[in-house]
Formats: sequence, structure tokens, C-alpha cells
Amino acid sequence: MQRPDDQGRVDGRTERGRQTRERIADAMLALLDDGATRFVAEQVAERAGVSRRLVFHHFEDMGHLVEAAVTRRLDQLTAQVRPLPTEGPRELRVAALAEQRARILEWALPTRLAVLRLENPSDRVEQAVRQTLEFARLRLTQVFAVELDALPEERRTDLLNALDALTTWSAWHHWRSSGLSVPQARRTMASAVLALLAGYDRA
Repeated sequence: MQRPDDQGRVDGRTERGRQTRERIADAMLALLDDGATRFVAEQVAERAGVSRRLVFHHFEDMGHLVEAAVTRRLDQLTAQVRPLPTEGPRELRVAALAEQRARILEWALPTRLAVLRLENPSDRVEQAVRQTLEFARLRLTQVFAVELDALPEERRTDLLNALDALTTWSAWHHWRSSGLSVPQARRTMASAVLALLAGYDRA
């Protein structure tokens, strides 16, 4: 029979193991944020303050570590999302959306590029990416419900698809890689969304 103090020691080891895994994954994310494109176990271990042996104790290989780090970043991204206005002047709703999307997309961009470099991303990573994109699209239906609900189904879908394209990472990456600063890219996003909505007003 396991004694209470034995259970406490087991729980303590489990918690320490979880914390170590997170520290290693965060070290990988820090390297991603620094622009790294190749990942060496020794670099990750040094950044995490652990031994190389401990890295491979917790992760089967570097591919599994990258996937764990990417999943952790996507979870962190979701946790940063705050409520956006769904009523009121259009300009204020667009400005709030652009501010939040710009902040989150800029922060998540290195991780998103890392996902694209994965040769065979796990089902867990693909599911996390898909859920993140679906959630972002849902937010658009809430922020622009007034505009979307006024349209017939086909045009509503067209507008939602266009809004989605303008406010997710592909457009953000294009603007940033074209040389726009973060404030410039944020203003471009807001201007493009306003112009798109105005076009549907006139149609």
C-alpha cells in the first residue's frame, strides 16, 4: 500500500517534471523568437538551464520538442485574446480588432513560420493551428455581426472570407516582410478592413 508521504513524493516529481518540460519548451520558443532556424539540443539546454541529457529525457527528439513548443505557444496565444467590441461605431471596432491582431500576430509570427518548416507536423500541432484559425474567424463573425448579418448568405460568406484573409497571419507576414513596421502594418490592416466593409455597403 502506498503511504501518503510516498504519494506526495510522486506528485512532487510529476510537478517538477512538468515544470522542466515547460522550461525546455520555453527555451525553444525563445530561440524561435530570436530568429533561429536550426535547433541544436545544446543550445536549448543552455537556454533552459538544464543538461542535454535532460532535454532528451523529456522529449524523444528535437522534432517532438519543436512540436511541444509550438503547441505551447498557440495555447499562450489563445490566452492573450481579450473581448472585442461587437457594437458601436465601425471605426472603433476595426481599430480594436487591428490592435489585438497586430499584437498577437507579431508575437506569434516566428512560431507560425516554424510550423511551416515542419516536414510532418503532428496531428496535435495541426489541430492546434486549425482551432486557432477557426477561433479567429469566429471572432470576426462577432465583431462584424452587424455588417455580415445584413447580407445574403453567399455575399456574407464572401465578406467573411475576405475579412479572414486580411486579419490573419498570411497578410501580416506579407506586410512585415515587405518592410512595414508594426504600426504601419496595423494601420494597413485597419484601412483595408474599413475599405472592404465600405465596398460591401455600396454594393
